[in-house]
Amino acid sequence: QVQLVESGGGLVQAGGSLRLSCETSGLTFTVYAMGWFRQAPGKEREFVAAISRGGSGTTYGDSVKGRFTISRDNAKNTVYLEMNSLQPEDTAVYYCAASRGAVVFTTQSRYDYWGQGTQVTVSS
Repeated sequence: QVQLVESGGGLVQAGGSLRLSCETSGLTFTVYAMGWFRQAPGKEREFVAAISRGGSGTTYGDSVKGRFTISRDNAKNTVYLEMNSLQPEDTAVYYCAASRGAVVFTTQSRYDYWGQGTQVTVSS
């Protein structure tokens, strides 16, 4: 049974930082590119960041470039999202997802497995 479990969300003031983690089990982690998406209230889910299987390739959504960093630890089957300079518009439920293969996708439909999400709230 494949599981993706996010953690690290919470309430933070504008300008602050959070580090999200997504621990996976039940899949061969190194076979999957990993991504983070987010969904704010009343909005569609949007792409945040993704990382290749080996970790050398990353891509980011325009709204988070320069502020967020995605990384992974293949020994721990875990992907991370370091979020800095957080703003109220970053408030959302953040989801990690796994996409089998070498290509790093920004499209939700290309992801095979999803976590349940973790809430991030940024106060002004």
